[in-house]
Amino acid sequence: MHIDVNATDRDQDPELERPLKLGARRADIGQTGEESWHVLADPEGNEFCLLRARLAAL
Repeated sequence: MHIDVNATDRDQDPELERPLKLGARRADIGQTGEESWHVLADPEGNEFCLLRARLAAL
């Protein structure tokens, strides 16, 4: 399973600091550097993406 995280109340850059402070690390899965998302891995190695565009809450 792969999870995409999309903050609805803040932009991507401020939100990126939160998972990193909680133990996530940046993951390299062959990104080009042109992506609009960050790939991270939690402390157990589970990968997830932090998306850039804010979407309205469902």
